[in-house]
Amino acid sequence: MINTEIKAFNATAFKEGKFVDISEKDVLGKWAVFFFYPADFTFVCPTELGDVADHYAELQKRGVEVFSVSTDTHFTHKAWHDSSDTISKINYYMVGDQSGNITNNFGVMREGQGLANRATFLIDPQGVIQAMEITAEGIGRDAEDLMRKVKAAQYVASHPGEVCPAKWKEGEATLAPSLDLVGKI
Repeated sequence: MINTEIKAFNATAFKEGKFVDISEKDVLGKWAVFFFYPADFTFVCPTELGDVADHYAELQKRGVEVFSVSTDTHFTHKAWHDSSDTISKINYYMVGDQSGNITNNFGVMREGQGLANRATFLIDPQGVIQAMEITAEGIGRDAEDLMRKVKAAQYVASHPGEVCPAKWKEGEATLAPSLDLVGKI
């Protein structure tokens, strides 16, 4: 999946009190996070979605749009948004993928269950997947680590010839791969 372009899709999302139609065209030209989760009205999912909501303003400042995706309908997303203090904080897209088209495009559909795996994809403005993370059902993700990956991906994209080492944080030293570094790290 890394370095592949996202596939065409059409869906309806709930965003800021409205239902909106979206497609891959809404992703191109900006950084995007696709945040797949199994189902609305569950247990780990709201903790993750709320964590991303707490970081949404910072993501927006970095030019990143967030698309949370489950196989629930956009109507279910609205009902969850209206009934949960945690989910009511969400201002990003809550995409209804009841057909499973988007979930299958990203290869994260649980076979025979009709539910998405817990998966995150970071997509560059050209629509190319730059990072991905997939965890088991009971393992929640951390928006702080997502932020670190966004910053690293944006840094690498704007600084050709440089790479970000493990645990890299914005402002820290990067590496410029070369023959001189071989065996010296």
